[in-house]
Amino acid sequence: MASSGRVLHDDPAGVAARAAGTKRGDLPDLTIKGVKVYVLNRNKTGADDDDNQIASIVTSSGIEGNYTLRERYWHPNWNNQGWLEYARTILPGKSVVDLPALTSQWAPTKRRLGQLSYASAIDNCLWDILGKAVGLPVYQILGAYRNRVLAYASSQHHETVEEFVAEVEQCRAQGLKAYKIHPPWQPGPDGEFKHDYRLDIEVAREVRRAAGPDFFLLMDPVGIYTRQEAMAVGRVLDELHYVSFEDPLPTKDVDGLVQLCQALDVPVVIGEFLASPYYYGDYIRRGALDEVRFIVDNIGGISGGMAVAQLAETFSMQCQPHNWGNLFDHAVHFHCELAMPNNMWFEMTAPQGSADRVYMKDRIRIARDGYVYAPTKPGLGYEIDRDALDKIITRIDT
Repeated sequence: MASSGRVLHDDPAGVAARAAGTKRGDLPDLTIKGVKVYVLNRNKTGADDDDNQIASIVTSSGIEGNYTLRERYWHPNWNNQGWLEYARTILPGKSVVDLPALTSQWAPTKRRLGQLSYASAIDNCLWDILGKAVGLPVYQILGAYRNRVLAYASSQHHETVEEFVAEVEQCRAQGLKAYKIHPPWQPGPDGEFKHDYRLDIEVAREVRRAAGPDFFLLMDPVGIYTRQEAMAVGRVLDELHYVSFEDPLPTKDVDGLVQLCQALDVPVVIGEFLASPYYYGDYIRRGALDEVRFIVDNIGGISGGMAVAQLAETFSMQCQPHNWGNLFDHAVHFHCELAMPNNMWFEMTAPQGSADRVYMKDRIRIARDGYVYAPTKPGLGYEIDRDALDKIITRIDT
């Protein structure tokens, strides 16, 4: 088992070699030979959004690392359209062995503005390469803490109470032990989403009634409440014994989050919209969250995710990574979850299969015991179907 902590961040290649029972000098040539982007036919990927680009970094020994390139959340440095130009400027001739130097955001300009988004996709690709180079799944290099993670089904923003009730009943039948509500949003005339916290309370009550007293329930309004609304919903979640209240307020409302954490029993979970691992300290020190959350794409990839997980661990706090999107999105967070002791959840987009893509050989599914089990293939652990990918490529940008 690999060791975690500072050694991992300083010398991931050395840790990987030791985890595989070999020497650092015996690794294949990890010099980066080139970078490219596979641009896919948007109508044939199996997705209904902008998920149509895959980053590729290739070493001189022929090992390829991949990750998705797509728009996600508003971010001070976010525009993956420029990823290829950035990557081909800094990567060719460098070595995957130097992973920390290639993706760290310690530079003052990056700490000031938030994590450079390009570095996140690079980081994930390089971890994929490193795992493939030593024949191990990434989590075993990071320091395997477990080989399975308990899953919760993560709902869409359904419109009616009945839809949520039907879905949680279906989840129970599939063996799931937990369910997260993204409460109803309705598009308003100005293009903004509208909500009704009173309807959300009704959803929370009816889902608890349908799920039963021993089923884990979570709530995530995605930062749309006022302080008064968040407090009203939170008190009902306390009454109903929910185990998570994610993003009840906009992330910037630190004072309001402190008030919620002090007043409520249900853990307040924050971090999905933080754009740097260096932003978390103030929230922890001020008591503006009870559990920590992150999206690796926003904080420097797998390396940034593990740094945040370890920060939370030092404060005896649970860390609850985000999982949403395609199989690559699920994979990078899953490897972090498998390597950290202070996490208990895998977020499975509902319905199961939402993360599937036609160009991937593998799928992620919840076992009958409610857990998702670790991948066994090297790197990110989920293999691209090259024949299927070739059929939907419209061009390759280099």
